[in-house]
Amino acid sequence: SSTMSFSEAEVQSARGAWEKMYADAEDNGTTVLVRMFTEHPDTKSYFTHFKGMDSAEEMKQSDQVRGHGKKVFTAINDMVQHLDNSEAFLGIVNPLGKKHATQLKIDPKNFRIICDIILQLMEEKFGGDCKASFEKVTNEICSHLNNAYKEAGW
Repeated sequence: SSTMSFSEAEVQSARGAWEKMYADAEDNGTTVLVRMFTEHPDTKSYFTHFKGMDSAEEMKQSDQVRGHGKKVFTAINDMVQHLDNSEAFLGIVNPLGKKHATQLKIDPKNFRIICDIILQLMEEKFGGDCKASFEKVTNEICSHLNNAYKEAGW
């Protein structure tokens, strides 16, 4: 469905949870990407400039990995600000999904991988409640990205 149903309480607790992660956007974003590349090495193939990097340490130091980690977190942050406004939310998600589908040709399963790693990191750093309050957001993000892929003919 194109409408999202977050209660005001869900919006507030999701934003509270995300704020903790976003307070350290570059480091947390980098950690998420490094885990993805380490645990799912096939995902590195989409990033030509990360291909030669094998050690997590090397990736953590890379300006490109850090820059992309921050970019991912900034995009999610924009979405989190619009959980109570479907139109604005989709205005961010749809072009992002379309770009990844048509230009970058990224397999959409990677969005779920990133979201799961974000939830895992949230739980490690801030506990299960924090993770629980953000889970619905990641489901919405992934399902809307998948819709954007379908519309792009993926």
